[in-house]
Order: sequence, then C-alpha cells, then structure tokens
Amino acid sequence: GVPDGSVVLDVPESLPMVAVDPGLLERAVANIVENAVKYSPYGQPVTVAASTLGTRVEVRVVDSGPGVPDDAKDRIFEPFQRHGDAPRGAGVGLGLAVARGFAEAMGGTLAAEDTPGGGMTMVLTLRAAPGPAPAPSGQPARVSS
Repeated sequence: GVPDGSVVLDVPESLPMVAVDPGLLERAVANIVENAVKYSPYGQPVTVAASTLGTRVEVRVVDSGPGVPDDAKDRIFEPFQRHGDAPRGAGVGLGLAVARGFAEAMGGTLAAEDTPGGGMTMVLTLRAAPGPAPAPSGQPARVSS
C-alpha cells in the first residue's frame, strides 16, 4: 500500500474497459504506483491519469522525484535494478521488472518518460476491450489504495 494522500487520481468514468487479466493489471499498477511514491518527495503526491488513444487505454503514473537519465531508462526495467536513493521503504528492484512483464503478458507496453519540470512518468498502454465505453453513472469511480 501507499500512504493516504500520496496519490491523486484522474480517471474518467467514460474510460473503456481493457481486455486484460484483472490480477495482473492490479499488481502491475500497484508496483508502478508504489515505486513512484517511493521516489517522490514527501508531500508531493503521485498522479495516476488514464485516457483513451484510439483502440488503446493509456495509464500515466507521474511523479516529481529525481527522474532517471536517458541512458538508464531501459535498465530500470531489469530485475534487481534500483536507481539512486529510495528514502521511503526498501526494495530489491523487482517492481518495475514485474510490472513490465505483466504489461507485456497482457499485450501492452510499459515505458518510462521524463516528467516535464522533473521526475518520471511511467506509461502503461493496454488494448481497450471491444464494445462501447461504459455510460457515466454520475458516481465517482471506486478506487482503493
């Protein structure tokens, strides 16, 4: 889990469903978010935003941590890799490797981009399920952290 208030969600109700294994998706997103919170400065929440791009759904996890140099971006997805100092929480460097493996197993991708102004943005892209997007219910989406 992550501390209360450490994540801000921007997920539209009209977002289409994705054709994936729910357990793999939950673990992949949890690993990405936990990693972002670990590297973000205390008091600066991580943003999780989702949008539709044609037949795909893109989930962006945006932090304002130290970021990663371009030449190290691919290495952060290798097992047992940790970049820099992680002041909050220990880890062995498997979270992003597992998240990318799960993304690929679901037919998607996971990539790292620079966050404008500093930090890292993880971009998880998945296939949208066929069919219409859910109708807005007027109720906020249920989310647990």
